[in-house]
Amino acid sequence: MLGAIEGGGTKFVVAVGTPDGQIQHIESFPTTTPEETMDRTVEFFKDKGVCSIGFGSFGPVDLNKQSPTYGHIAKTPKPHWSGYDVVGHLKRHFDVPVGFDTDVNGAALGELIFGAAKGLNSCLYITVGTGIGAGAVVEGKLVHGLVHPEMGHIMVKRHPEDTYEGKCPYHKDCLEGLAAGPAIEGRWGVKAYELGDDHKAWEFQTFYLAQALMNYILTISPEKIILGGGVSKQLHLFPRIREQVKELLNGYVQHPAVLECGDDYIVPPALQDRAGITGALALAVQALEAE
Repeated sequence: MLGAIEGGGTKFVVAVGTPDGQIQHIESFPTTTPEETMDRTVEFFKDKGVCSIGFGSFGPVDLNKQSPTYGHIAKTPKPHWSGYDVVGHLKRHFDVPVGFDTDVNGAALGELIFGAAKGLNSCLYITVGTGIGAGAVVEGKLVHGLVHPEMGHIMVKRHPEDTYEGKCPYHKDCLEGLAAGPAIEGRWGVKAYELGDDHKAWEFQTFYLAQALMNYILTISPEKIILGGGVSKQLHLFPRIREQVKELLNGYVQHPAVLECGDDYIVPPALQDRAGITGALALAVQALEAE
C-alpha cells in the first residue's frame, strides 16, 4: 500500500492506495496549525503499513534536494506554516521514501499516469480556485527550476471593460489577481457558482484564461491541457476558452491538436476532484521507484 497526501491551504486529504492509482481509503480534515495538521496526518498512516508516501503540497515549497530547507513550506501568508519542515515531520515517523512536490505538479503527474493525459509524454494541469496554479510534465518529467513554476502569476492584458484593480497581494492584476475565485467575488460581489452562465463575468474569465493558455502553449507546447479547480467546473467555459485560444493563436502553431483546439485538447480533469490525491499517489510511486 502507498500513502498519499494532498496538502491544501484549506484542507488536507489523506489516502492509501495501490500503484495502479486505486484509492482504498480516504479522509479529509481542515488545515489548522502545522503541528496539529501533520500529527493528524501521521495518525492516519501509522497503522496502514505504507511503503512509500507521496505529498502534493500547497506552496510555495522548497523542492531542491540539495537545499538545507528541502521539504519545507517557504514564505506563505498561511499563518504559522512559513518554514515548516513537512517532509521532516513525516520522516520522523515513517522510514519510507517520501515523494514531495506542489499540489498542482502532483495533479499533473496523476493526470499523465492515470487520467486525461494517460499515454502521452507531456501535459499541463491548471487549477483555478482560491488561487491559480499550474503544474507541467515535459518529456515525462515534472518541471522544476530555481523554484517550482508559478504560472498563476503571469501578466495578461486587461479586458477593456474591466476596472477591477486585481486581488493578488503581490502583483494586483496578474492572472490570479484577475481570474481566481476571490477576484470574481471581489469584482461582482458574489461567489462564482452563484453567477448565471450568461453573466459578464464569464466573458472576462474566458478572456484571461485563454491568454494564459496561449502563453503556456507557446512556452512548453503541452500535448494536453487539463483545466481544473472550482471555477473550471463551469463546463460552459470550455468551448468559449477553446475558441478564443484558437483565435489568439491565429494558426501560428501548426499542429492539428492546436489548430482545431477541440474538446480533446483543453479538457476537464479525468480524475475529477481526485486529481490531487491521485497525483500524490503517483508521487509515492515515483519515490518508491527511485529507491
